[in-house]
Amino acid sequence: MGHHTFDAAKATKLEDAATRYRYLSREELLWALDPNGFETVADLGSGTGFYTDTIAPHVGQVYAIDIQEAMHEYYRDKGVPENTELVTSGVDSLPFESDELDTAVSTMTYHEFASAQARSELARVLAPGGRLVIGDWSADGAGKDGPPLEERFAAGEVTSALRDAGFEIDFQATRPETFLVVGITDE
Repeated sequence: MGHHTFDAAKATKLEDAATRYRYLSREELLWALDPNGFETVADLGSGTGFYTDTIAPHVGQVYAIDIQEAMHEYYRDKGVPENTELVTSGVDSLPFESDELDTAVSTMTYHEFASAQARSELARVLAPGGRLVIGDWSADGAGKDGPPLEERFAAGEVTSALRDAGFEIDFQATRPETFLVVGITDE
């Protein structure tokens, strides 16, 4: 699909912890990432850095990737952690060497970049045994928050697409409005 991106003019809304953690908590995200303190992680669609700030203290290096420079400007004004580098890029053409990343994470952004090209690119840049963590709005939800239902995916669609791209599914869960999927690249 790959629909619209979040309106950068509404960036402040992305900093509402009560709302954001309602759909993907800090603890759940860190559990899915399973950091050892030394990983190189790409936060796909990092936006204002809300979840990047959660990840950064637990890993070696974070690349906060967003297609909108305006989101990076917001994040710079807010303050970027020392181990975080801002990268303006789409997910379908990442500026990394093959096998360079240990982990990639997408928090409520998979529906914005989902394509065979993006999944192939993620398989390319993740090292063997690398983790891909996707928490996003579910097509099975009611649609009261987040993007319209027609722009969402069901967890089963995501796991099938990831398998086709060479990922083994390590975890999958669907909740009332969101899903969480963890894929592992082939060793």
